[in-house]
Formats: sequence, C-alpha cells, structure tokens
Amino acid sequence: MSNEEKKVLLSIRNLDVVFKNGKQSFKAVENVSFDIYKGETLSLVGESGSGKTTIGRAIIRINPCSAGEIIYDGKRISGKISKAEDREVVRKIQMIFQDPAASLNERATIEYIISEGLYNFHLYKDEKDRMEKVMNVIESVGLLPEHLTRYPHEFSGGQRQRVGIARSIVMDPEFIIADEPISALDVSIRAQVLNLLKKFQNERGLTYLFIAHDLSIVRFISDRIVVIYKGRIMEIAETEELFAHPMHPYTKSLMSAIPIPDPILEKNKKLFVYEPDKIHDYSKEGPELRDLGNGHMVFCNTEEFERYKEKRFGQA
Repeated sequence: MSNEEKKVLLSIRNLDVVFKNGKQSFKAVENVSFDIYKGETLSLVGESGSGKTTIGRAIIRINPCSAGEIIYDGKRISGKISKAEDREVVRKIQMIFQDPAASLNERATIEYIISEGLYNFHLYKDEKDRMEKVMNVIESVGLLPEHLTRYPHEFSGGQRQRVGIARSIVMDPEFIIADEPISALDVSIRAQVLNLLKKFQNERGLTYLFIAHDLSIVRFISDRIVVIYKGRIMEIAETEELFAHPMHPYTKSLMSAIPIPDPILEKNKKLFVYEPDKIHDYSKEGPELRDLGNGHMVFCNTEEFERYKEKRFGQA
C-alpha cells in the first residue's frame, strides 16, 4: 500500500512546545512535523529528554502547543476546542504510560481502574454490559476475573502494565500513544506486552504512536520510525529502510548502542558518539528536513543532502 492510498489519521504540523518557568523558557519541541497513517505503528525514538513524551502529551492535550497544530481525523485538536470535542479526543485517543505503578490509582480496585473511562463517558448500557466489557478486556490482556477485586500494589510490573493496557483498550479507542510501555519491565515480560499490543492492533485496527529510547525494541513492531534529538526530528523512514540505510549521524549513534547478542563482538564493538558541533558545519547554510526519496527524510543542509543521496543511491 503506497503512502498515497493510506489515510492520514493524525497530522502534526510545525509543532513547538515551550515550557516557561518565571522569566526562563525552554523549547522542548521545535518545528516538528509528521503524519501517522491509519492502522500503522509509528515509533518515536530518541534519548531521554529529546521531547518524545512531550509530543505524546501534546497530542492528548496535556501539554499546550506554543506554535503549530495537531490535526486528528481532519479536525484540529490543539489549542482551544469545545468541551464536546475535548471529550471526543479523550475517548478516541488513549495513552499507556511508562510507569505502570505511578499511573494506577493505588486506592482503587482493578475493576474500578478499568471501568473509570466507561463511567466517565457512560460507554455501557447497564451494569451487566459494563461488567461484560471489563471481563472481556481482562481476559484479553491475560489476567483473571479474581484479579478485579485486588489493588495495584498486589501485582507485578508486567501485570500492572496489562491493567494499564486494559484501561486503554476498554474505551475502544482508534489511536493509542504507548509511552515507553515496556522500559520498566523485565526482558522476559517485554515480548509478551509487545505481542499483546500487536494482537489488539490486528483485531481492532488500532493505530499506535510508540515512544521508546531503544531502536532494537521498535524494529519488530514499527512500520515507520521517527528519530528525534533535542526536540527536533533528525530522520524519518520505514523501519527496514532506516536499519539498512541510516543516514543521520545521530541515528547511527543510536544504532551503535544496540547490544549484540555475541559477547566477543559486543566487547569489541565501537560506540559512535554523536557530537553535532564536530560533525556538522551549519555556518553557511542551516539544516532542514529533506526527502531522499521513498519517504526517507533527513535533517540536513544541501551539502549533506547531496552526500547522503550519493551514499544511498550512488551505488545503484
């Protein structure tokens, strides 16, 4: 399916997010633009503090946009919108948070936590219907009916994350922002949670924005990857294209940090550290996002662009 045939579900246009503290201000996200197609998993990858979560929170209207706009299904959802539109955003777009312990109410039972969205939006006909929805979703995330009367502290991290997923899925959303949903989990549990997210995508036609700092995790679940550094997009490409032909030095530095399963190779490998001041010369011309072809975008100036193009297609 070509990009022209795909339907754009979410569009971020020239987004800035600025945090102010008294007279000081900090631009966490600068001039970010990308589209997410219906039914795809787009991963947003970058190190801690690069602005990934800030973008996710801007989509669900926790962080206000300082400039630019966010369009969902053809309607602008950033800035001032009506209360009805705001509710619609909350219902259609759900977020799975990074820390399953902090994002669940310790004083509420699992049943109440999962039902909260149903109560708030009255998404059930009667008590029987509500309970049916809760039971179905509990079963689908691999938990048991007896877990419903328990409290979050009685569960392991993996089980709590399943509760977080159930809480999102029960709302029957179209779009889910998964903010590092597996980074707090044991390696053995990670694959289970990823498989669970994939299962729901296949069954319900969900669209995901998957936020992570580790490229190796997103490789197996992403259709496309957006690489972000200090609030700016460095590279966008389809997953296999990015892994086969990483162009931007920052992407290469993230790739060099992926562990190799062979201990001897791992010990001898060279880590590539991204030092923008030493690598780029933007004194004559500044960088911008440019299209290398096949939807592969790289943040560079004209000289770098010609070099990348030669490297990518020169051998052809």
